Amino acid sequence: MKKILVVGSANMDLVVSADRAPRLGETLLGGAFATYPGGKGANQAVAAARCGGAVAMLGCVGADPFGEALRAGLRAAGVDVSGLASVDAPSGVALIVTTAAGDNSIVVAPGANARLEASAITEDHFVDAACVLAQLETPLDGGIRAAEIARARGAIFILDPAPARALPTHLLELVDWLTPNETEARSILGAEGPFDPRAAALALQALGVRGVVIKLGARGAVLLEAGGAPQFIAPFPVEAVDTTAAGDAFNGAFAVALSEGAEPAKAAQFASAAAALSVTRKGAQPSMATREEISRLIGG
Repeated sequence: MKKILVVGSANMDLVVSADRAPRLGETLLGGAFATYPGGKGANQAVAAARCGGAVAMLGCVGADPFGEALRAGLRAAGVDVSGLASVDAPSGVALIVTTAAGDNSIVVAPGANARLEASAITEDHFVDAACVLAQLETPLDGGIRAAEIARARGAIFILDPAPARALPTHLLELVDWLTPNETEARSILGAEGPFDPRAAALALQALGVRGVVIKLGARGAVLLEAGGAPQFIAPFPVEAVDTTAAGDAFNGAFAVALSEGAEPAKAAQFASAAAALSVTRKGAQPSMATREEISRLIGG
């Protein structure tokens, strides 16, 4: 079976619940506190593995208790962690406030993730990779190197441009699928005012990427294939409890479906179901759905 390679971050999520997010300079009394394994890269790896993919993780953690827990969590989910290096730096952490409405605010301290530079990424990790997933919580030069190797080896390269930042043209031209949410799409395009996701998808494609999926949360998604027209991907209505890793659930499932040869619209529908299920549960990696759960939601 060809594998899905995730090149990205692994963080320990420190999560506190509150009625709402604090305003600038304000201290709030929160509710429950919990720690969950997270990080966009690790989340997407677990999501893909739960969906039935053969997944390997390329990243960095610290030689500390958080790093040990992150490695163990990935291994327990069925992810190959032979490419997850232990480095002389603290493991990454994310400080997350979740609200009663299911929204979240996040601050990430990258820690060991900052060591995943271009020099740490070699072609050996990409053997038999059908899809390569990357995000922006690790150094940009490492992401560009991953994209270059993926293109050279004929693997599908999927970039989740989060957290939002300016992206060089060279990287965009190597992307097979760009998967921003509305905020990230606006940031890349420098867009203000009313947001038209179909127009945004076309504008992003004009920057050099081949395909675009704009994730709109409870409003579904818009998909644009190379040479095609924007398509609306309907959402699966659910009651949201915690939206922390919904985008990661989408990307992991999308990669699995594409690697199995699904048409992009079908892959996006599969991914949308995975994302919907993830928001019904607390935590990042613990919220990821199994293939059976996704199939039941789509079939129901």
